[in-house]
Amino acid sequence: MALMEKRSPGKVLLDDTVPLRCVIEASQNLQSHTEYIIRVQRGVSAENSWQIIRRYSDFDILNSNLQISGLILPLPPKKLIGNMDREFIAERQKGLQNYLNFIITQHVLSSCELVKKFLDPTNYSSNYTEIALQQVSMFFRSEPNWEVVEPLKEMGWRFRKRYLLIKSKDQPKERQVLSWADLGPDMFLCDKDLQSAMKLLPSWSHPYIYPVTFATASESSGLVIRMYNDKGTLRDYICKAKPKDCFMKKYCSPKKSQGLDLQQIKLFGRQILEVLKFLQEKRIPYGHLHSSNVMIDGDACKLLDIENSFLGLPSYYRPYYTQSRKINTTEAIDVYCFGHVLYEMTYGKPPDSVPVDSFPSASSSHIVSVLQSILSAEAWKASMPTIAQLLETPLFVDVMLNAEKPQFKIPSKLKEALKAAKECMEKRLTEEQKAIHRHKRLARAQSHHGSEEEKKKRKILARKKSKQSLTENEVDDSAKINRSNNANSGSGASSPLTSPSSPTPPSTAVSSIPAAPALPPSHKLEVPLPSESTPLANGTGRGALLGSIQSFKKGHLKPATTRDHNMPTIK
Repeated sequence: MALMEKRSPGKVLLDDTVPLRCVIEASQNLQSHTEYIIRVQRGVSAENSWQIIRRYSDFDILNSNLQISGLILPLPPKKLIGNMDREFIAERQKGLQNYLNFIITQHVLSSCELVKKFLDPTNYSSNYTEIALQQVSMFFRSEPNWEVVEPLKEMGWRFRKRYLLIKSKDQPKERQVLSWADLGPDMFLCDKDLQSAMKLLPSWSHPYIYPVTFATASESSGLVIRMYNDKGTLRDYICKAKPKDCFMKKYCSPKKSQGLDLQQIKLFGRQILEVLKFLQEKRIPYGHLHSSNVMIDGDACKLLDIENSFLGLPSYYRPYYTQSRKINTTEAIDVYCFGHVLYEMTYGKPPDSVPVDSFPSASSSHIVSVLQSILSAEAWKASMPTIAQLLETPLFVDVMLNAEKPQFKIPSKLKEALKAAKECMEKRLTEEQKAIHRHKRLARAQSHHGSEEEKKKRKILARKKSKQSLTENEVDDSAKINRSNNANSGSGASSPLTSPSSPTPPSTAVSSIPAAPALPPSHKLEVPLPSESTPLANGTGRGALLGSIQSFKKGHLKPATTRDHNMPTIK
């Protein structure tokens, strides 16, 4: 199999869906203005970071260009007098950081070309419209039957994918849409298999897949032509927007968006699930479901951009599902994306954040149940339901569909290539999810370690260890002294005086041992006598010891009234 043996030289390895994070590290005053030094990082690896320098005027230009979104952007206001004051600059830096934080958390804004070029001018300096026109003009030279009507500059969210409204010279009144895209980081087909898959696209027919008129691929890009639909996509239908309107303007802050009625939700949802199931059975990876990739054609929903997985383009929702290690297969990705589409059909807008903490009431409790099984925190911790399981839910099980039979012919060699490409996509996803998971664990540990409560705990523990160490040192010193005294007192001496009825005493005094009862006064001591030549501990010999014993018998010496059987004999 040719897979992975000959990767396309024109493949773009950079994944544009990986989030960019940024922090304003410092500011510096020049002659008449202030520059802000910003650290930008792609993904979770600190090694993949760089610095950029921006003035307030750069932020102002970006803000003006983003006004088309309709969002209220929190850019700090201008100040003409006193704008070089140190306190003012510090306050403005905080405001600009808040502005950047807002932008990078907005999915549509953070994905747009304007923001990418502002934060990463090195990787996004190209004029993608010019590149697309050059590539398309080469195509037109080989296919002279087509001509451009107008470029659709603002259509779609991918800046590496461009759209042109075209017409055929044979049918000049019929409008079609040409899409051109670079090969992406998930392109794991060899050139031959890619060409084979693209050429098959126009021959494939399914009641819920929007048909392709023409498709081809080069070493660096892919080109697809479809009929233009003036009704637009499912998202256009929800947002009451026109197909040619700017993507950012239509979808960032729609003013007239509205959810669908229950019957439409059931019908469109069932149709989407049926085509996802079909693609899974054919082992064709998709992963690009979102409401802008679903065309409304009469009473049917039809999927767009089946070719995206062949071209290796990353998914619109990739920044979301890389956060969950349970969404690690192409089917799980399709199910997760379906959850987003169902949410939009129900509430007329995307969820504010994912996982979703609570779901508003809907026209049917069955809708909420399906959404909870996909988008809730519990679903993220467990696993996604399968497409077959979703089709069996009460929401979709009784929906009647068109009985039109699909027509899909795939050569066995291409099937194997697509299967292997799917496995490579899932492997890259799993590796990225592992890296994000490790980063989250490290961030939690550092946050916990740096919290005030944890600092107090560490101080208390340090004090306890210090006290314990001092106590142990004192005990060790005392034990050393006692051992030294015993060694000195026992040097050259005979066995200590003991009572025959008491056990041999231990070698050192231990204060924790309780005192034994006193011996009765009449108790006699039988002391073994040392040899005459052996000196005692006090330096006296045997004669001195015998004299002491005789004095004791005559009553000159009185016995002690108390004695600890377990304590060592006091010398």
